Amino acid sequence: MATVEQYKNYTDSVIAAIGQKASPRVKQAFPILIQKLHEAVIETGLTVEEWLACCDLLIEAGKVSSDKRNEMVLVTDVLGVESLVDMMEHARYAKEGLPATSSAILGPFYRSGVPPQPNGTSIIRKEEPGAPFTHLFGVVKDENGKPIKGATVDIWHDAPDGFYDSQSPDKPEYHCRGRFETDEDGRYATICLKPVPYPIPFDHAAGKLLTMMDRHPFRPAHIHFYVSAPGKKTLITQVFDRESDYLKDDSVFAVKEDLILDFKPVSAPLPNGGKFDEKIQYELEYDITLMNIDAVDSSKYQG
Repeated sequence: MATVEQYKNYTDSVIAAIGQKASPRVKQAFPILIQKLHEAVIETGLTVEEWLACCDLLIEAGKVSSDKRNEMVLVTDVLGVESLVDMMEHARYAKEGLPATSSAILGPFYRSGVPPQPNGTSIIRKEEPGAPFTHLFGVVKDENGKPIKGATVDIWHDAPDGFYDSQSPDKPEYHCRGRFETDEDGRYATICLKPVPYPIPFDHAAGKLLTMMDRHPFRPAHIHFYVSAPGKKTLITQVFDRESDYLKDDSVFAVKEDLILDFKPVSAPLPNGGKFDEKIQYELEYDITLMNIDAVDSSKYQG
């Protein structure tokens, strides 16, 4: 069996080839990346066939990715990489004792450029007979508790069949997906559905990885948020239904305890927010706190 020491000079030569004009961050990070990657190749005894299979898997992930589905993100999700990056960012905020709303992973189905719509309107764009319609609302605030006017709140979740709009050709564009702007009191509101657990896409690279590792593809029921405002960090997060299965074994390792919430029976009758809405059964209040853009580190994203 080959040893790391046996190939030390070779690995050192690859690291030494990094040029002087490389950025300080590349000079810091790439030697570590190359060292660890070479160690993995050596310690696993990677064969030519296995190396080619790895390349093919990444090529497949790239080919299937689009503005509606990011398979490369999904590959990092099933390997726990995106959640690890998120956990480290979150730890930096926790160390500072800031009142920041917790982050969670982006996932593969975020879509930019969703048309904005008025607060209180529905993101249900087709009939969903008997579905658990939900009033989702809250306030976006700064670190001092002051409401933020004009924050952009992107919201998306799966339909009752477990698929997102971008996965299913029979779904209208932006079904169960919407963008809202907070009012002068920092409030946002929409009519959505209580989400359901679902399997992540199993048809390409990420599914092949899960099969290799003998793992299930299921995620607990959740709603995604992408929240931004001028001069503030951008928050990517998810909230999870406390009654859902898979909270303890999420296939992408994204659940945080403070993101597990209760969908409560609606407290008062509400008007429908769209022509496909049925009787609203649940409500979910979720307030969001954004930090200043210069908080903690130079990243635009909140941990």
